[in-house]
Amino acid sequence: MTIIDNAIYVDGKRFANPENLEQTYEVMDSCQGMAWIGLFRPDAHEMRSLAAEFSLHELAVEDAIKAHQRPKMERYDDVLFTVLRPARYDDESETVEFGELHVFTGSDFVVTIRHAETPGLASTRTRLEADPELLALGPEAVLYAIMDQVVDDYQPVISGLENDIDEIEDQLFAGEPNVSLRIYQLSREVIQFQRAIHPLQEILQQLKAGFEKFRFNVELERRLRDVEDHIGTVTAKADSFRQLLQNALTVDGTLTTNRQNEAAAAENEQVKKISSWAAILFAPSFVGSIYGMNFDNMPELHWAFGYPFALTLMFLVGLVMYLIFKKKTWL
Repeated sequence: MTIIDNAIYVDGKRFANPENLEQTYEVMDSCQGMAWIGLFRPDAHEMRSLAAEFSLHELAVEDAIKAHQRPKMERYDDVLFTVLRPARYDDESETVEFGELHVFTGSDFVVTIRHAETPGLASTRTRLEADPELLALGPEAVLYAIMDQVVDDYQPVISGLENDIDEIEDQLFAGEPNVSLRIYQLSREVIQFQRAIHPLQEILQQLKAGFEKFRFNVELERRLRDVEDHIGTVTAKADSFRQLLQNALTVDGTLTTNRQNEAAAAENEQVKKISSWAAILFAPSFVGSIYGMNFDNMPELHWAFGYPFALTLMFLVGLVMYLIFKKKTWL
């Protein structure tokens, strides 16, 4: 079954727990209560049933079935269709996992549809049921509580991303080889996080615009403004993370270039030294190879001082070349 939790509320208290959608419709008609139907990846048949009972627009129903929607709020007559992107930080894998939550709110019903295993809405429902006065305010109170929970759950994500960025800063100057890949992966997570939270400002603005027209409760208005403040804080944090990671990528590129230049310079110095000694050793070898030819017309071969002359010449040529390379700082 795709129904996770299904309840009818009267005056803010749980009145009935229907086993299926048909029973839900019957109890609603009899007690004039508010239904909160929690679904997990409903099929087309269930969505058609809900659409027929609650007059859900076909475009919103299509979005709810297909999922993969951006965060948004759309009004179809008296029904609000809200899409939220909850997020949670997985400490084990050090990654951010994103869910998708659709919320239909009408005059006497709330339908919540999840498209990911986590996070669930059990804690939100429990919190609301513990506050009958708030729950008695109707579907708008449920929508507020869901948005409040989603935004509150962003805080552990902020903390997790902050720790990851601190680790990256340490890895940057430690010269770890995979830090560029980690920065790139983290940047993608931050971008996804921004896509989840930035539209919330617009959603809150749409709700605020309807405060007077749809006669929102004053207490709900205050609570929604508090949610808006939290969204602003989270958005500012996420934007700062994006900038920090861009700076980290720039620093990593600079450090990598410097290390490559240093390595190339060190290698060049080694080549200079090897080339210098090769040239110095080649000079005596060259002299020795000439006089080792033993041609007849080589008067030096029969000269009494030929041998010490050749040795002296080898030494002097090698010494001159050594002094030249030393002056050029090749040695």
